[in-house]
Amino acid sequence: MFRRSPDFWSGLALVALGVYIVAATSGWEYLSTEGPGPAFFPRWYGLAIIVLAAALAIGNAKSTAIDWRGAGRALGAWAVLALCIVFIRFAGFALGFAVFSYFIVARMYRRPPLQAALVAGGMVATFYLIFALALGAPLP
Repeated sequence: MFRRSPDFWSGLALVALGVYIVAATSGWEYLSTEGPGPAFFPRWYGLAIIVLAAALAIGNAKSTAIDWRGAGRALGAWAVLALCIVFIRFAGFALGFAVFSYFIVARMYRRPPLQAALVAGGMVATFYLIFALALGAPLP
């Protein structure tokens, strides 16, 4: 019954990821006199992944056929994300993130090219306003 459920297998993989995150942060400082240490957020994030992924794996254990079209779309988004991460090293964050945002809006949500370009530009502008101007942390 569990073996054919995509939710079971993805939940199991995410539980393993959460366990890895929690284990990797076990040697890091959790709290210091100045506040949260470097392990604080990753450890809570790892614990949240474990709990939510276990709920996904156990709670939705019905046997269903794999939606190959949906899986292909998800893998396509991951592939474009990986390519954009590489692209960011050469072209900078703004252009790389704009390309990724454009792809998600235009291809995944099937919106017109102009609308996708406006959303991508707006998202890059928002990141710039928050990080570069408000926080003084320049984008890579």
